[in-house]
Parts: sequence; structure tokens; C-alpha cells
Amino acid sequence: MRVQVGIIGAGPAGLFLAHLLHRAGIGAVVLESRSRHEVEETVRAGVLEHWVVELMQQLGLGERMLREGHVHDGITLQWNRARHHLDIAGLTGGKRIMVYPQQEVLKDLIAHRLAHGGEIIFEVGGTSIRGIDGDHPAIDFRRDGNGPAETIECDYVVGADGFHGPGRQTIPAARRSEYHKVYPFGWLGILARAPRSWHELIYTHQQDGFALLSTRSPELQRMYIQCDPNDDIANWSDGRIWEQFHARLGTDDGWSLTEGPIVQKGIIPLRSFVCEPMQFGRLYIAGDAAHIVPPTGAKGLNLAVADVVVLARALAERYRAGRVDLLERYSAVCLRRVWKAERFSWYMTTMLHRNENESDFEQRIHFADLDLVRTSRASAVSLAENYVGLPFD
Repeated sequence: MRVQVGIIGAGPAGLFLAHLLHRAGIGAVVLESRSRHEVEETVRAGVLEHWVVELMQQLGLGERMLREGHVHDGITLQWNRARHHLDIAGLTGGKRIMVYPQQEVLKDLIAHRLAHGGEIIFEVGGTSIRGIDGDHPAIDFRRDGNGPAETIECDYVVGADGFHGPGRQTIPAARRSEYHKVYPFGWLGILARAPRSWHELIYTHQQDGFALLSTRSPELQRMYIQCDPNDDIANWSDGRIWEQFHARLGTDDGWSLTEGPIVQKGIIPLRSFVCEPMQFGRLYIAGDAAHIVPPTGAKGLNLAVADVVVLARALAERYRAGRVDLLERYSAVCLRRVWKAERFSWYMTTMLHRNENESDFEQRIHFADLDLVRTSRASAVSLAENYVGLPFD
């Protein structure tokens, strides 16, 4: 098989890139190790930045999102049993966020791609990359995991295949630097069949630490509380979970949290990761293959899409005008945004979580940070601008 761009990974980075390249008249094939069902049914949070919502509409992917998603003008910060509304739209000149789960975004991307003749090969195995330091890189793989060996010859390879995929690992270890931070806490997340208890997302730091009240639909709510990342979910009965949510979301104004049957629960660790550079030879990595952020800042999907917007523009100029300078600067341009997103995610995470390794002094500083957002317009604007999505260079 011969194609201009071979893409490994049918997550947000890989699928958005395929659509952007198609719009530019560039051929691409997407390989994915999971089944289509697994890709579309793995429940993930989804807070879309303002510009991502606009991009989906430009690509003809916005109809269901606009019908089923939830537009939010702001978020609520809570500490010491009091709430403060952060008017994101008012602080950013009318920009808003869209709550639309990642799996729904992927369903739209996959359906549209296949309906317009694009090729996505699911359930591949044995994927490896070779020849990236020459002019003719290739991807070897097997359909259904154990079928006969096949090869995609291409001009460029994109590893949008997550932390454990072959993309990043194909860059020689001596030619890449990796930066890690593991947080000493995780999130216990639940899906509950219950009506909404609040009109927007609540980020709270009180009692035993962090909690997040989010939503998936009018009948299904997504919620998180801080916990030990090594804890066993079996230790968390539904009663204990609701007790902690009531304690961490409680206020003194008579508001009450509406409970409902918990249909899913699990514990996820929190970490940050960056790989530099994000390219080597004819290989480019994007999304979780290149960087991971804790979910507190709602940056994961948005950062992945930002990577491939930069890459798609560079590839379009390569095929349109023969320019390679944008491709050569891909990593440098992306990493400026990546590190800003890492900083914001770290800021939100440390400010909103109780860290037993910190001193009482440091904990008091975090509450001062929260109060600064309440009392300083400059601090509020900074948080809002980061949350809704920074402009591109």
C-alpha cells in the first residue's frame, strides 16, 4: 500500500489529522490497534475549547455536537463551603467551552471519515515503523493482530498512538528527552444516573481534598473525587462515595447534591509527561504519544488537536509549495503550547488538591491562589484564557 501520510492511532490526534489532510487534498491511512467498538465506547471526559468547537463545525462535524453538547459560559470554583462563578465568556470576549464526551467526538470523526471514503484499519497488531531517517519510511502491521504481514509505504509517518505505542519509541532513546511528574493522588470517577445538580462544572477544594461535578447528559452525570491512586475500588462502596461527594461539595446556602444509581466507577492516577522533540526524520508524534496532562485543566484532547492543526498546515505547505521549513519547526511550535498547557494543568491540579507531602504553609498558599482569582480580574482573566484555549502562535 502506498499513501502520502501513514497515521498510527485512531484517537483525537490521528482522526482530526486525517480530516485536516483530506481537506488539503493529502492522502492518509489510519491504523488502530483497538476495535471500532472499543474506540467508540471507551468513556472519556470531553471539555472542548472554543476553537475546537469552531474547527469541528468547519470540518462538517458539528451537527450532533451542537445538538447534544452543552455550552458553558463559565465554571464554578469552590472552597471553604463557598462558591465563586468564573465568567469565562465575559473574561475572554465571548469564548465558551463545550461539554461533549470524547467518545462522542470520535464517533463523529470515524463516521464522517468512513462515509467520505477514508480508510481506517481497526484491530491491527505487530505495528512497527522503519526508515524514518530516509526518504521512504514504512509501517509494517498485521490485520486482526495475526494476519499476514502488510506494509504501508509513505512519505511521512505520524505516531498518534498514545504513550505505549511504537511512535515515540521509534525515536532513538539518545535523541529524545522525557520529562515526568507523578502526582501522589488520583481520581475516583463515577457515572451516575441522576439529574443535574448544578448548571456548570464545579471544581472544589475542601474537606479531604478535590472534587469535580461535571455532566454527560441531563440524565447522566460524571463526577470525581481525589483519592489514593493505589486504593482498591472495592474499598469504595456507593454509600462511602456519596458521603465524600456531599462533604466535598457541601455549602452553607441550602444547596444539595442529587444522588442516583452509580453505573460505573474506577480509579485513575494523575501524571504529567512531555517528550522532546516531537519529531525525528520523517516521523512526527502527536497527542498522548508526545505529552500527557492531568485532567484537572481539561487540556488532553484539545492539546492533541492543536498538535495536528500545526502538523496539517506544515504538510499542506510541503505538498502545495514544496516548503519544508514548517515541518522542521513542528516540534518547536507545538512544544511552546504544550508547556503552557502543562503549566496550567499543574497549576489547577496543585491548587485544587490536598497533598499530604506539602506543608501547611503550602496548602494555605493554594487557598490564597483561589482567593486571588476571586478578587483579581487579572488572575481571573489568566485562568479563563487558559481554560478556554490559548491562541496559536
